[in-house]
Amino acid sequence: MFVHVPERRKLKLRWATPLIVAVMTLVALHEARLSLADNQVFLRAWGVVPADIVDPTRSWFSRLFQLITGLFVHVDIAHLLGNVLFLLLFGLAVEKVFRSRLVLMLFITCGVLANFAAAVLLSNSAAPIVGASGAVSGLIGAYLFLFPSASLGIVLPLGLYFHFTRVPASVLIGLWFFLQLLYTFTDTSSASDTAWLAHVIGFIAGWLLSMLLKPLLYSNARERILN
Repeated sequence: MFVHVPERRKLKLRWATPLIVAVMTLVALHEARLSLADNQVFLRAWGVVPADIVDPTRSWFSRLFQLITGLFVHVDIAHLLGNVLFLLLFGLAVEKVFRSRLVLMLFITCGVLANFAAAVLLSNSAAPIVGASGAVSGLIGAYLFLFPSASLGIVLPLGLYFHFTRVPASVLIGLWFFLQLLYTFTDTSSASDTAWLAHVIGFIAGWLLSMLLKPLLYSNARERILN
């Protein structure tokens, strides 16, 4: 008598999110070694300079290259840590569903579209746009599409105590998106250092791209069953 022993499903290595975090961290460590003047030169060289992006005399390759490299450059450690926190929270969750290479594609595509939109809006600015906020916003959009009924844990301060509770992700993300829209149309100060439009465009791009990629989920599931 032969007894069939089913093989244990191999754990899928989620490498895209850790890779993105590692690259951003290495870039930040390099920046930390630079003087203030050299750091400003570095930000202009590798960040997204709006005047360069809208310059028709520049090649599309150089502009695309700048839009990609700007995703991995941050102003300071606080800026980096904020993006890393949200990237780990939402990126790893999305990577449970999509293959790692698709998550990397989502991150870069959403980031490029977001920073391009911000560059067009701020076309008269010479200040570089840096950071992965637009790309991370894309992963937040993908998360909402993939897990519309999920809940997120938050800690609420109640006097001298803290209370942990769970809130529907759609509520928290919806509130966050509303604030990004509000700031986009109300924060018109030239002194503002946040490209709010990048967050809005990135989020929308992530949601739409996830909708387009949804058929791959079924094909991948069918392939695993047949194998």
